[in-house]
Amino acid sequence: MEEFQDDALTLPVRLPNGKVKEFRIPSPSAEDGLRVQKLMEQSARMAEAGTPMETEVLDDAQELDLFQTALGAAYDELYAAGLDWSRFRHVAMTAVMWITAGLEMAEKYWEAEGDPSRVAPPNRAARRQASSAAASTTKRRGSTSGTSTRKATARAPRAAKT
Repeated sequence: MEEFQDDALTLPVRLPNGKVKEFRIPSPSAEDGLRVQKLMEQSARMAEAGTPMETEVLDDAQELDLFQTALGAAYDELYAAGLDWSRFRHVAMTAVMWITAGLEMAEKYWEAEGDPSRVAPPNRAARRQASSAAASTTKRRGSTSGTSTRKATARAPRAAKT
């Protein structure tokens, strides 16, 4: 069972000098993990309630505390590396995602370069709108018997975006 329980998150971080260094972020204590979870749940509730994005969920001191808690012993090393704010925040929020949602979500967040729209599924209203738009543009089948005069052809696989 231990192979499923990783006690650290390792991220390859590009430093200001262009080199990439791996930083190991240790798993937080149970108390700290629960605190991070609670803050993220509060943020999610605010988002679901339609709170405007510019509304501050955490003040600067609380955000810094969240990042210190999520990064643990790696905080000082990351801070000393001289990262710009956006990169530092990306590393810290990836750690928050790891703590609250697991390794898979942290990987998605990391690969999305911190853009939440590339990670989270759209909200319910957006899904409904997309669904109704697709329904109104979908062509109806001419025959319900399942027969066709065209030969079936294999679809070419879509090229992966890089």
